Amino acid sequence: MAEPLMRVQNLVRRFGGILATDNLSLDVIPGELHAIIGPNGAGKTTLISQLTGQLTPNSGTIHFAGMDVTRLPAYRRSRLGLARSFQITSLLPNFTAIDNVALAAQAHDGHSFRFWGDARKEQHLREAALSALRRVGLEKRANVVVSELSHGEQRELELAVALATKPQLLLLDEPMAGLGVTESARMVGLLKELRKEVTIVLVEHDMEAVFALADRITVLVYGRVIASGGPDEIRNNEEVKRAYLGDQHAVTRRG
Repeated sequence: MAEPLMRVQNLVRRFGGILATDNLSLDVIPGELHAIIGPNGAGKTTLISQLTGQLTPNSGTIHFAGMDVTRLPAYRRSRLGLARSFQITSLLPNFTAIDNVALAAQAHDGHSFRFWGDARKEQHLREAALSALRRVGLEKRANVVVSELSHGEQRELELAVALATKPQLLLLDEPMAGLGVTESARMVGLLKELRKEVTIVLVEHDMEAVFALADRITVLVYGRVIASGGPDEIRNNEEVKRAYLGDQHAVTRRG
């Protein structure tokens, strides 16, 4: 097996008396789509926030691309190639799609937002933004204000924003949240294409999507890993069935 792109060892995060991350360890291998699943309150978003630097663990380590990033702030991890899309959209609603993506590209280049007015005119930022929009199928919606985009288009735009930071590892927090059947199918197709280019960690409740996409799945319950393995292994794991999947374990892999 290849050397992990990310290695998490013995991670612990407490909120007062609540143990949100319980001695958690996992590896993410280059080129894989690694899904993290579990019931509400399992600590999935808390874990992602620690991986990206929005939260600092109480103990344990996070290594990315061979570097200890446990105490690095989020912006420095982004410069190293970590990108995140959020469970709840974090876009600027009064800006156009291309403006949102160009702003992300500008921030990744290390420029202050104070110069955003000038940055709008910078051709290299607009070209980078258009390239990211093209990858998610939104090139024709580039000049539409975010508030006028559909919910599904906003989720796709969040992916474009993340891609504009040139990630090695893309951390996706419930990208299917709030999507209808058609939009979910479009998102699954998009992620199938993106996984050819970038390593992905996917937190998702849509089990049909998870089993259609994942190379490996890690299952969290109360902040603790109860199982990790391939889709078939997880689908047939009795502890996982009892703790989370229940009747969902019969879900079949989509083509």
